[in-house]
Amino acid sequence: MIADPFVPRPRAAAAVEGLTKVYGRGDTRVVALDQVGVAFGEGEFTAIMGPSGCGKSTLMHCAAGLDSFDSGSVRIGTTELAALDDRQLTELRRDRIGFIFQAFNLLPTLTALENITLPSAIAGRRPDPEWLDRVVAMVGLGRRLDHRPGQLSGGQQQRVAVARALVSRPAIVFADEPTGNLDSRAGAEVLGFLRDSVRELGQTVVMVTHDPVAAGYADRVVFLSDGRLVDEMARPTPDRVLDVMKTFDTVTRTG
Repeated sequence: MIADPFVPRPRAAAAVEGLTKVYGRGDTRVVALDQVGVAFGEGEFTAIMGPSGCGKSTLMHCAAGLDSFDSGSVRIGTTELAALDDRQLTELRRDRIGFIFQAFNLLPTLTALENITLPSAIAGRRPDPEWLDRVVAMVGLGRRLDHRPGQLSGGQQQRVAVARALVSRPAIVFADEPTGNLDSRAGAEVLGFLRDSVRELGQTVVMVTHDPVAAGYADRVVFLSDGRLVDEMARPTPDRVLDVMKTFDTVTRTG
């Protein structure tokens, strides 16, 4: 199921090549990523999947500039992350990347609107009011903007986090298990908002997940095993994704 090299692909919003990440030394040495190469196309929703400990989150953190790597290349657009100093890397993450995490990471003393616009405020900018209204409407928060996180459900808090990630019009949004703390209904709503952000807003989304149902919202799925990219699926469905994941379980049991 590796992608056909002759099928045109969208321009890459982010790409990694020969990416290697190693933890520890000697007997404790663990190769988290082993020569991984993958591109994330503009306006595309990609899910990263694989068994526990396969390197999914490490790949996302390296691709997003949140973690260092030992060798290889990481680019956001045409910008090579290894060429940036700490200040430049911080600015790139602030200006060109959106983040959504399993823990909502909202400030409890701020309202929903203040949490959504916080990155822009820190950067000394005001968000485009028309774009802000469009994002808020898409995630259905119009009547909740003056509520603080403690007054919102888990699903509503994650909607705030989605809106915060989208409001600056980033080149790419990275989502790490964004539905992990939500029930199935709230999770489906959040996944629908991410899907809509790609379809309606032209956003690029990369999501780490262990859930075949969540992966079914994506345009494609890339599969990791033991730190390596081993498979890829276009137009995934939960059943097809589950079939691939079962092969990893079989290998684990027989290995």
